[in-house]
Amino acid sequence: MLGRTGEGDETRMLSQRRPSGGSGEAGAARPSGTGDAHPSGTGDAHPSGEAGAAHPSGTGAAHPSGEAGAARPSGGSGTLARELFDGLPARYDLLAEVLSFGQNRRWRRAMVSGLLGLDRAPARILDVATGTAGVALMLAERSGATVAGLDITEQMLRRGKEQVARRGKASRINLVAGRAEQLPFPDHCFDALTFTYLLRYVDDPAATLRELSRVVRPGGAVANLEFAVPANPVWRLSWNGYTRLVLPTAGFLTGGPEWAAVGRFLGPSISEHYRRYPIDWTVDAWREAGIEDVRVRRMSLGGGLIMWGRKGNG
Repeated sequence: MLGRTGEGDETRMLSQRRPSGGSGEAGAARPSGTGDAHPSGTGDAHPSGEAGAAHPSGTGAAHPSGEAGAARPSGGSGTLARELFDGLPARYDLLAEVLSFGQNRRWRRAMVSGLLGLDRAPARILDVATGTAGVALMLAERSGATVAGLDITEQMLRRGKEQVARRGKASRINLVAGRAEQLPFPDHCFDALTFTYLLRYVDDPAATLRELSRVVRPGGAVANLEFAVPANPVWRLSWNGYTRLVLPTAGFLTGGPEWAAVGRFLGPSISEHYRRYPIDWTVDAWREAGIEDVRVRRMSLGGGLIMWGRKGNG
């Protein structure tokens, strides 16, 4: 089912039948062998949340972009997030808006609305890749829930705690360091879960989705925000120009060399992710993780992607 939900937006209710091939960016091939091993190891989790426009949000190494000019930090699991964002939390919110075409707040509101549309009164919500706690704060303000926010970057969490205290939400929001691939929580302990800008930054997206689903109770709601590549060729050409040329320049002007590196990294990393993991593959992975009635909403002419669904009872 396809319906218009706003300028440049569209929503699909995807059937329970497994798609026969990938979609997403034109010409994307289905990945071969994403792996089924349950994530192991401990450590920190990943950033995102407050405007996580460019902020990686899982933990795990990013997939190489394979495109010239992609400034990809070196290192293994968990290193990418720290190298990109450890020293940048003070200007993160501003840069996130620049790097998301000024759409990040709108996308986050849509994700939270999708979640609360499935469960209007959750008692406990987990926000994975919480960054500086922007989504966690929005969840607390729009529901009566207590919120746990998890992230890999200590500097982001410190700024997040400052913002939580300033907004008077410290009694309802608890921020902790942890990894998306191995959450420090027991099974079925949350009524709902959000994660933002995460899947491009983990080694095994399918296994990470299973781990996220593990901590949600049966019947609980799950919602996600990611960048996407416009499907329309004209908008995709404009998107490529923006992400390859404008973002590095805007990053440098507003945040210096560090944010210029983020700008150079972002576009190629998004393109590579959807070549490896098209949207239909991702929907499949949600279902295989036990999440049902998955909906997909493309926003801002395809530059943003919202997904939401409900944990099955099986």
